[in-house]
Amino acid sequence: MNDAPLPLSLTANGPLSGTVTVPGDKSISHRSLMLGALAVGETVIDGLLEGEDVLATAAAMRAMGAQIEKRGSRWHVHGVGVGGLLQPQVALDMGNSGTSTRLLMGLIASHPITATFVGDASLSKRPMGRVIDPLSQMGASFSAAPGGRLPLTMTGLCPAVPLRYTLPVASAQVKSAVLLAGLNTPGHTVVIEPVATRDHSERMLAGFGADLTVETQGGTRIITLKGEAELRPQALTVPGDPSSAAFPLVAALIVPGSDITIANVGMNPTRAGLVKVLQAMGADISVVQPRSVGGEPVADLHVRHSPLTGIEVPPDSAPSMIDEYPILFVAAAFASGRTVMRGLEELRVKESDRIAVMAAGLQACGIPCTEHADGLTVAGTGGDPVPGGATVPAHLDHRIAMSLAVLGLHARAPVTIDDARPIATSFPGFVAMMQALGADRR
Repeated sequence: MNDAPLPLSLTANGPLSGTVTVPGDKSISHRSLMLGALAVGETVIDGLLEGEDVLATAAAMRAMGAQIEKRGSRWHVHGVGVGGLLQPQVALDMGNSGTSTRLLMGLIASHPITATFVGDASLSKRPMGRVIDPLSQMGASFSAAPGGRLPLTMTGLCPAVPLRYTLPVASAQVKSAVLLAGLNTPGHTVVIEPVATRDHSERMLAGFGADLTVETQGGTRIITLKGEAELRPQALTVPGDPSSAAFPLVAALIVPGSDITIANVGMNPTRAGLVKVLQAMGADISVVQPRSVGGEPVADLHVRHSPLTGIEVPPDSAPSMIDEYPILFVAAAFASGRTVMRGLEELRVKESDRIAVMAAGLQACGIPCTEHADGLTVAGTGGDPVPGGATVPAHLDHRIAMSLAVLGLHARAPVTIDDARPIATSFPGFVAMMQALGADRR
C-alpha cells in the first residue's frame, strides 16, 4: 500500500438497485493456486480473486518453483508436483494475508526447505502458534518473533511424521495447514474436527485427485488423507466470495427501498451462515437458481430492503460466518431491539481485534453496544438512520473498513473511514460496485 491514508465515506441518497457480481472466493482462490502448483501439468483458473492477499500466494508459489501467469482473463499454473517445491531465494512477503501464511506453512512443513515469512504491520501482530504446534509435531522447526508472530523462519522435514490431530479450536486454516503438510508425508494424516469449519480444502484436495475421506461420527468430522499424493491439474471456475457478497447484501437490507441481485455467489453450507441468520432476523433474501460449479454450490441472491428484528445468534453459527460478523454487527445496528452475538473469540485474533474495533466504531456513530469477551450485543435503531458523524479507524483491516462504510449509507451525518487502502487486499472494486448500485462517494 502507499503511505498516504485514503479516507472513504459512502452515502445513499436513494434506494440501491441493480445486479452486481463480487470478486472470486478468496479461500478457493488461495487453494487453487497452491494445489495447481503441486499438480503435474497445467491448471487453468477462471474468476481468480486478484486482490493483494491472493497475489501474495501467487508470488510465494513462484518463488518455490511454480510457473504462474495470467493470459487474458485466465490464470495458468504449471506445477512442480507434490514434493517438488524449491528453496525460495527471498523472504516470502505475505502482506496482510493470514490465510496465505498459515496454509503455506503447512505446504513447506513436509518439504526439505527453509523459508522466511514476513508481512505488514497488521499481519505481524497475528499469532501463528496454533499452526506451529501441529506442524512441529510433524517434524518442522520454527524460529518466530515473540508470541509466535512474524517474521518467522521455518524448516520442513522430509519425510515428515504423519499426525492424528484433534483441532483445539474451530479453524479451517489450521485444518488446511495440517492436510497440506500431509500431502508429502508418508502414511495417513488425520484431522479430527469437533466443530465443522469451511470445507474448501477437502473438496479441492479430492478434486485434484488426493486420496481423502471424510467420516462423521456423532457430529465430529474425521478427515483422513493418504500421503505422498499425486495431484492432477484442473480447469477451475472460482465462484463469487460470500464474504464479499455480504457487504452489498447488508447495504440493500438497510437502505430503504433497495432491491438488488448479487450474481454467482458461492453457497457452500460451511460458508452460508450469514444468509440464514439475516433471514432469521426477517431479511428478504431469495436464493435464486441454485447450481453446482466445479463441485461448489452457487446461486444468485435477490435482496430487498427489510425491517430487521434483533435475535440471539446461535454461537454454533460462528464457524460458517466468522468473517461476516463485522457486517452482521452493522445489520444489527438497524434492527429492532437487541442482537446478541457470542462465541466469537476467534475475532480477537483476526487482522484486528474485530470485536473491540467494531464496538468502538459503532459507539462513535451513536449506536449503543456492549462488548463481551466472546462477542457483542448491539441495540438497533429499528430501521431509522444511525446518528453517524464520526471518523472511525479501520486499523488496517479490510472487513472493518467495508463494514463501517456500509454503516454510513443510512446515517444522518457522514461516517468516514480513516483509511480505505486495506480494502484492496480482498475487494479492489468495492467502491466502484457500491457506486454502480447507487451509492455516492463523498
